[in-house]
Amino acid sequence: MNQYFEKLNPIVKEYFNILSPDGIPEFICEYIDTDEMKRIGKIGTACGTNYTNIYNHKFWYTNLDHSIGVALIVWNFTKDKKQTLAGLFHDIATPTFKHCIDFMNGDHEKQESTEMLTSDIIKNSKEIMNLLKRDNIKLEEVEDYHKYPIADNDTPQLSADRLEYTFSNGLYFDSFDILNLDLIKEIYNDIEILIDESNEKELGFRNVEVAEKFVDKASKLWPCWRETRNSLVMQFLADVVRKSFELGEITKKDLYTLSEKEVIEKIENSKDKNISNSFRKFRETDKVYASDEFVYNKYCIEIKNKVRYIIPLVRNMDDNIRINKISSKTNDIITNYLNYKPKKYGYLEFEL
Repeated sequence: MNQYFEKLNPIVKEYFNILSPDGIPEFICEYIDTDEMKRIGKIGTACGTNYTNIYNHKFWYTNLDHSIGVALIVWNFTKDKKQTLAGLFHDIATPTFKHCIDFMNGDHEKQESTEMLTSDIIKNSKEIMNLLKRDNIKLEEVEDYHKYPIADNDTPQLSADRLEYTFSNGLYFDSFDILNLDLIKEIYNDIEILIDESNEKELGFRNVEVAEKFVDKASKLWPCWRETRNSLVMQFLADVVRKSFELGEITKKDLYTLSEKEVIEKIENSKDKNISNSFRKFRETDKVYASDEFVYNKYCIEIKNKVRYIIPLVRNMDDNIRINKISSKTNDIITNYLNYKPKKYGYLEFEL
Protein backbone atom coordinates (compact mmCIF):
# COMPACT_ATOMS: atom_id res chain seq x y z
CA MET A 1 0.00 0.00 0.00
CA ASN A 2 1.37 3.44 -0.89
CA GLN A 3 2.22 6.31 1.47
CA TYR A 4 -1.09 8.05 0.91
CA PHE A 5 -3.02 5.26 2.63
CA GLU A 6 -0.38 4.85 5.36
CA LYS A 7 -0.77 8.52 6.38
CA LEU A 8 -4.52 8.64 6.05
CA ASN A 9 -6.74 10.06 8.80
CA PRO A 10 -8.06 7.00 10.75
CA ILE A 11 -11.66 8.16 10.29
CA VAL A 12 -11.19 8.46 6.53
CA LYS A 13 -9.40 5.11 6.41
CA GLU A 14 -12.34 3.41 8.12
CA TYR A 15 -14.75 5.27 5.86
CA PHE A 16 -12.88 4.00 2.76
CA ASN A 17 -13.10 0.46 4.14
CA ILE A 18 -16.88 0.86 4.19
CA LEU A 19 -16.94 2.10 0.59
CA SER A 20 -14.75 -0.80 -0.58
CA PRO A 21 -15.13 -3.66 1.91
CA ASP A 22 -12.95 -5.94 -0.26
CA GLY A 23 -10.05 -3.52 0.19
CA ILE A 24 -8.42 -0.84 -1.95
CA PRO A 25 -8.06 -2.09 -5.55
CA GLU A 26 -4.32 -2.31 -6.20
CA PHE A 27 -4.52 -0.97 -9.75
CA ILE A 28 -5.50 2.55 -8.61
CA CYS A 29 -2.53 2.98 -6.25
CA GLU A 30 0.00 3.85 -8.95
CA TYR A 31 -2.41 6.40 -10.42
CA ILE A 32 -2.83 7.97 -6.98
CA ASP A 33 0.97 8.33 -6.75
CA THR A 34 1.23 10.49 -9.88
CA ASP A 35 2.12 14.18 -9.49
CA GLU A 36 -1.20 15.29 -10.95
CA MET A 37 -3.19 13.36 -8.35
CA LYS A 38 -0.89 14.32 -5.48
CA ARG A 39 -1.50 17.99 -6.36
CA ILE A 40 -5.20 17.77 -5.57
CA GLY A 41 -4.24 16.30 -2.18
CA LYS A 42 -3.20 19.88 -1.33
CA ILE A 43 -6.64 21.31 -2.12
CA GLY A 44 -9.55 21.03 0.30
CA THR A 45 -13.05 19.98 -0.71
CA ALA A 46 -14.50 22.73 1.47
CA CYS A 47 -13.94 25.47 -1.14
CA GLY A 48 -11.88 27.71 1.12
CA THR A 49 -14.21 27.55 4.10
CA ASN A 50 -11.33 25.97 6.06
CA TYR A 51 -9.57 29.35 6.15
CA THR A 52 -12.05 31.44 8.14
CA ASN A 53 -13.58 31.24 11.61
CA ILE A 54 -16.99 31.44 9.95
CA TYR A 55 -16.70 27.64 9.75
CA ASN A 56 -15.37 25.02 12.14
CA HIS A 57 -14.84 21.79 10.22
CA LYS A 58 -13.95 18.63 12.13
CA PHE A 59 -11.01 17.65 9.94
CA TRP A 60 -9.22 18.42 6.65
CA TYR A 61 -10.63 16.50 3.67
CA THR A 62 -8.94 16.88 0.30
CA ASN A 63 -9.99 16.60 -3.31
CA LEU A 64 -7.75 13.56 -3.54
CA ASP A 65 -9.70 11.97 -0.66
CA HIS A 66 -12.96 12.79 -2.43
CA SER A 67 -11.72 11.46 -5.78
CA ILE A 68 -10.57 8.20 -4.22
CA GLY A 69 -13.90 7.89 -2.42
CA VAL A 70 -15.76 8.27 -5.72
CA ALA A 71 -13.48 5.70 -7.35
CA LEU A 72 -14.07 3.23 -4.52
CA ILE A 73 -17.84 3.59 -4.81
CA VAL A 74 -17.72 3.06 -8.57
CA TRP A 75 -15.44 0.03 -8.16
CA ASN A 76 -17.64 -1.46 -5.45
CA PHE A 77 -20.71 -1.43 -7.69
CA THR A 78 -19.21 -2.02 -11.14
CA LYS A 79 -15.78 -3.71 -10.78
CA ASP A 80 -14.98 -1.82 -14.00
CA LYS A 81 -11.48 -0.30 -14.23
CA LYS A 82 -12.38 2.32 -16.83
CA GLN A 83 -15.36 3.68 -14.92
CA THR A 84 -13.35 3.59 -11.69
CA LEU A 85 -10.48 5.59 -13.19
CA ALA A 86 -12.91 8.08 -14.72
CA GLY A 87 -14.25 8.61 -11.19
CA LEU A 88 -10.72 8.91 -9.81
CA PHE A 89 -9.75 11.55 -12.40
CA HIS A 90 -12.95 13.60 -12.30
CA ASP A 91 -11.46 16.33 -10.07
CA ILE A 92 -7.91 16.24 -11.45
CA ALA A 93 -8.41 19.73 -12.92
CA THR A 94 -9.57 21.22 -9.62
CA PRO A 95 -7.83 24.55 -8.95
CA THR A 96 -6.90 26.10 -5.63
CA PHE A 97 -10.06 26.88 -3.59
CA LYS A 98 -12.06 24.49 -5.81
CA HIS A 99 -15.49 25.93 -6.74
CA CYS A 100 -14.49 29.45 -5.68
CA ILE A 101 -12.82 29.67 -9.06
CA ASP A 102 -16.14 28.75 -10.69
CA PHE A 103 -17.52 31.79 -8.84
CA MET A 104 -14.69 33.88 -10.29
CA ASN A 105 -15.66 32.56 -13.73
CA GLY A 106 -19.31 33.53 -13.15
CA ASP A 107 -20.40 29.89 -12.94
CA HIS A 108 -22.21 30.09 -9.58
CA GLU A 109 -25.05 27.71 -10.33
CA LYS A 110 -23.49 24.84 -12.34
CA GLN A 111 -19.97 25.00 -10.87
CA GLU A 112 -18.50 23.09 -13.80
CA SER A 113 -16.24 25.68 -15.48
CA THR A 114 -13.07 24.26 -13.92
CA GLU A 115 -13.67 20.79 -15.40
CA MET A 116 -12.64 21.90 -18.89
CA LEU A 117 -8.95 21.09 -18.35
CA THR A 118 -9.49 17.49 -17.21
CA SER A 119 -8.59 15.88 -20.54
CA ASP A 120 -5.57 18.14 -21.07
CA ILE A 121 -4.12 17.41 -17.64
CA ILE A 122 -4.44 13.65 -18.12
CA LYS A 123 -3.12 13.80 -21.70
CA ASN A 124 -0.10 15.90 -20.69
CA SER A 125 0.88 13.59 -17.83
CA LYS A 126 3.53 11.11 -18.97
CA GLU A 127 3.01 9.12 -15.77
CA ILE A 128 -0.71 8.70 -16.23
CA MET A 129 -0.55 8.07 -19.97
CA ASN A 130 2.10 5.39 -19.47
CA LEU A 131 -0.07 3.68 -16.86
CA LEU A 132 -3.11 3.84 -19.14
CA LYS A 133 -1.10 2.37 -22.01
CA ARG A 134 0.12 -0.42 -19.74
CA ASP A 135 -3.47 -1.14 -18.69
CA ASN A 136 -4.71 -0.99 -22.31
CA ILE A 137 -7.07 1.89 -21.51
CA LYS A 138 -7.65 4.81 -23.89
CA LEU A 139 -7.76 8.46 -22.81
CA GLU A 140 -11.31 8.87 -24.11
CA GLU A 141 -12.44 6.04 -21.84
CA VAL A 142 -11.45 7.87 -18.64
CA GLU A 143 -11.39 11.61 -19.41
CA ASP A 144 -15.10 12.27 -18.86
CA TYR A 145 -16.89 10.62 -15.96
CA HIS A 146 -20.19 12.16 -17.08
CA LYS A 147 -20.50 9.33 -19.62
CA TYR A 148 -20.84 6.76 -16.82
CA PRO A 149 -24.16 7.18 -14.95
CA ILE A 150 -22.96 5.29 -11.86
CA ALA A 151 -20.11 7.79 -11.52
CA ASP A 152 -22.12 10.91 -12.39
CA ASN A 153 -25.59 11.93 -13.53
CA ASP A 154 -27.91 14.91 -13.35
CA THR A 155 -29.38 16.32 -10.13
CA PRO A 156 -31.45 15.04 -8.35
CA GLN A 157 -30.33 11.50 -9.22
CA LEU A 158 -27.92 9.56 -7.04
CA SER A 159 -24.39 8.95 -8.35
CA ALA A 160 -21.04 7.98 -6.82
CA ASP A 161 -19.91 11.61 -6.85
CA ARG A 162 -23.06 12.92 -5.18
CA LEU A 163 -23.09 10.06 -2.68
CA GLU A 164 -19.45 10.56 -1.73
CA TYR A 165 -19.61 14.27 -1.04
CA THR A 166 -22.80 13.74 0.95
CA PHE A 167 -21.15 11.08 3.11
CA SER A 168 -17.86 12.95 3.59
CA ASN A 169 -19.51 16.32 4.24
CA GLY A 170 -21.76 14.60 6.76
CA LEU A 171 -18.63 13.41 8.56
CA TYR A 172 -16.53 16.60 8.66
CA PHE A 173 -18.72 19.61 7.90
CA ASP A 174 -18.76 22.43 10.46
CA SER A 175 -18.88 20.27 13.60
CA PHE A 176 -22.41 19.13 12.73
CA ASP A 177 -23.41 15.66 13.92
CA ILE A 178 -25.14 14.64 10.71
CA LEU A 179 -23.54 11.32 9.85
CA ASN A 180 -21.26 8.82 11.55
CA LEU A 181 -19.48 5.73 10.24
CA ASP A 182 -22.10 3.27 11.53
CA LEU A 183 -24.90 5.21 9.84
CA ILE A 184 -22.93 5.50 6.60
CA LYS A 185 -22.38 1.74 6.63
CA GLU A 186 -26.08 1.08 7.18
CA ILE A 187 -27.07 3.38 4.33
CA TYR A 188 -24.34 2.20 1.97
CA ASN A 189 -25.13 -1.48 2.46
CA ASP A 190 -28.70 -0.87 1.31
CA ILE A 191 -27.62 0.64 -2.03
CA GLU A 192 -27.60 -1.31 -5.30
CA ILE A 193 -27.71 -0.55 -9.01
CA LEU A 194 -31.27 0.00 -10.25
CA ILE A 195 -32.73 0.98 -13.62
CA ASP A 196 -34.33 4.42 -13.63
CA GLU A 197 -37.24 5.94 -15.58
CA SER A 198 -34.90 6.72 -18.51
CA ASN A 199 -33.75 3.10 -18.64
CA GLU A 200 -30.32 4.13 -17.30
CA LYS A 201 -28.38 2.52 -14.50
CA GLU A 202 -28.51 4.46 -11.23
CA LEU A 203 -27.60 3.87 -7.62
CA GLY A 204 -30.71 3.37 -5.51
CA PHE A 205 -32.06 1.76 -2.36
CA ARG A 206 -33.52 -1.64 -1.59
CA ASN A 207 -35.66 -0.40 1.30
CA VAL A 208 -37.90 2.63 1.67
CA GLU A 209 -36.93 3.15 5.32
CA VAL A 210 -33.24 3.46 4.50
CA ALA A 211 -33.92 5.78 1.55
CA GLU A 212 -35.99 7.98 3.90
CA LYS A 213 -33.17 8.01 6.44
CA PHE A 214 -30.64 8.97 3.78
CA VAL A 215 -32.73 11.88 2.51
CA ASP A 216 -33.42 13.05 6.07
CA LYS A 217 -29.68 13.17 6.87
CA ALA A 218 -28.57 14.54 3.49
CA SER A 219 -31.18 17.30 3.62
CA LYS A 220 -29.45 18.74 6.69
CA LEU A 221 -26.49 19.50 4.40
CA TRP A 222 -28.34 20.88 1.38
CA PRO A 223 -29.09 24.36 2.85
CA CYS A 224 -25.44 24.61 4.00
CA TRP A 225 -24.36 24.68 0.36
CA ARG A 226 -26.83 27.46 -0.55
CA GLU A 227 -26.85 29.64 2.54
CA THR A 228 -25.49 33.16 2.93
CA ARG A 229 -22.17 32.26 4.54
CA ASN A 230 -21.29 29.70 1.87
CA SER A 231 -21.82 32.15 -0.99
CA LEU A 232 -20.02 34.91 0.92
CA VAL A 233 -16.92 32.85 1.61
CA MET A 234 -16.66 31.52 -1.94
CA GLN A 235 -17.28 34.87 -3.61
CA PHE A 236 -14.87 36.66 -1.27
CA LEU A 237 -12.07 34.23 -2.12
CA ALA A 238 -12.96 34.50 -5.81
CA ASP A 239 -12.69 38.28 -5.63
CA VAL A 240 -9.40 38.14 -3.72
CA VAL A 241 -7.93 35.85 -6.37
CA ARG A 242 -9.26 38.09 -9.16
CA LYS A 243 -7.66 41.18 -7.60
CA SER A 244 -4.41 39.26 -7.15
CA PHE A 245 -4.59 38.30 -10.84
CA GLU A 246 -4.95 41.96 -11.78
CA LEU A 247 -1.84 42.82 -9.76
CA GLY A 248 0.10 39.95 -11.31
CA GLU A 249 0.73 38.45 -7.87
CA ILE A 250 -1.13 35.22 -8.68
CA THR A 251 -1.33 33.59 -12.09
CA LYS A 252 -3.72 31.04 -13.52
CA LYS A 253 -0.82 28.58 -13.55
CA ASP A 254 -0.43 29.06 -9.78
CA LEU A 255 -3.97 27.76 -9.26
CA TYR A 256 -2.95 24.48 -10.91
CA THR A 257 0.55 24.06 -9.52
CA LEU A 258 0.61 25.53 -6.00
CA SER A 259 -0.99 24.27 -2.81
CA GLU A 260 -3.69 26.31 -1.11
CA LYS A 261 -1.19 27.14 1.62
CA GLU A 262 1.22 28.60 -0.94
CA VAL A 263 -1.49 30.69 -2.63
CA ILE A 264 -2.63 31.98 0.76
CA GLU A 265 0.93 33.09 1.52
CA LYS A 266 0.92 35.14 -1.68
CA ILE A 267 -2.36 36.78 -0.66
CA GLU A 268 -1.15 37.51 2.86
CA ASN A 269 2.03 39.09 1.46
CA SER A 270 0.27 41.17 -1.18
CA LYS A 271 1.77 44.59 -1.87
CA ASP A 272 -1.84 45.84 -1.86
CA LYS A 273 -2.56 46.32 1.84
CA ASN A 274 -6.30 46.34 1.16
CA ILE A 275 -6.05 42.74 -0.05
CA SER A 276 -3.83 41.50 2.79
CA ASN A 277 -5.76 43.37 5.51
CA SER A 278 -9.16 42.28 4.20
CA PHE A 279 -7.98 38.68 3.98
CA ARG A 280 -6.73 38.85 7.57
CA LYS A 281 -10.16 40.13 8.69
CA PHE A 282 -11.81 37.37 6.65
CA ARG A 283 -9.74 34.72 8.43
CA GLU A 284 -10.49 36.17 11.87
CA THR A 285 -14.21 36.85 11.50
CA ASP A 286 -16.84 34.39 12.65
CA LYS A 287 -19.94 36.34 11.60
CA VAL A 288 -21.83 36.93 8.37
CA TYR A 289 -24.89 39.07 7.81
CA ALA A 290 -27.91 38.83 5.52
CA SER A 291 -30.12 41.54 4.07
CA ASP A 292 -32.90 41.99 1.52
CA GLU A 293 -31.28 45.28 0.50
CA PHE A 294 -27.78 45.96 -0.77
CA VAL A 295 -25.53 47.23 2.03
CA TYR A 296 -23.01 49.90 1.09
CA ASN A 297 -19.51 50.33 2.54
CA LYS A 298 -19.34 46.62 3.36
CA TYR A 299 -18.28 43.55 1.42
CA CYS A 300 -21.79 42.82 0.11
CA ILE A 301 -22.82 40.36 -2.61
CA GLU A 302 -25.96 38.91 -4.13
CA ILE A 303 -26.43 35.31 -2.93
CA LYS A 304 -26.17 32.76 -5.72
CA ASN A 305 -25.21 29.12 -5.43
CA LYS A 306 -25.79 25.68 -6.88
CA VAL A 307 -28.97 23.89 -5.78
CA ARG A 308 -27.77 20.49 -4.59
CA TYR A 309 -30.24 17.79 -3.55
CA ILE A 310 -31.01 14.12 -4.16
CA ILE A 311 -34.25 12.24 -4.81
CA PRO A 312 -33.06 8.63 -4.89
CA LEU A 313 -34.68 5.65 -6.50
CA VAL A 314 -36.02 2.87 -4.30
CA ARG A 315 -37.36 -0.60 -5.03
CA ASN A 316 -41.15 -0.70 -4.93
CA MET A 317 -42.75 -4.05 -5.62
CA ASP A 318 -41.66 -4.93 -9.17
CA ASP A 319 -40.74 -1.35 -10.06
CA ASN A 320 -38.21 1.33 -9.12
CA ILE A 321 -39.62 4.68 -8.06
CA ARG A 322 -38.44 8.03 -6.67
CA ILE A 323 -38.70 8.04 -2.90
CA ASN A 324 -40.79 11.25 -2.83
CA LYS A 325 -43.53 9.47 -4.80
CA ILE A 326 -44.16 6.94 -2.03
CA SER A 327 -43.01 8.77 1.10
CA SER A 328 -44.94 11.87 2.14
CA LYS A 329 -42.32 12.59 4.81
CA THR A 330 -39.54 12.66 2.22
CA ASN A 331 -41.67 14.63 -0.22
CA ASP A 332 -42.20 17.30 2.45
CA ILE A 333 -38.44 17.49 3.16
CA ILE A 334 -37.62 17.96 -0.53
CA THR A 335 -40.44 20.43 -1.15
CA ASN A 336 -39.45 22.54 1.86
CA TYR A 337 -35.84 22.60 0.71
CA LEU A 338 -36.72 23.63 -2.84
CA ASN A 339 -38.83 26.44 -1.40
CA TYR A 340 -35.93 27.60 0.76
CA LYS A 341 -34.52 30.96 -0.27
CA PRO A 342 -31.79 32.83 1.59
CA LYS A 343 -32.00 36.61 1.78
CA LYS A 344 -30.98 38.33 -1.45
CA TYR A 345 -27.71 39.76 -0.11
CA GLY A 346 -25.01 38.75 2.31
CA TYR A 347 -22.25 40.89 3.71
CA LEU A 348 -19.18 41.00 5.93
CA GLU A 349 -18.38 43.88 8.30
CA PHE A 350 -15.53 45.18 6.16
CA GLU A 351 -14.74 46.04 2.56
CA LEU A 352 -12.45 44.46 0.00
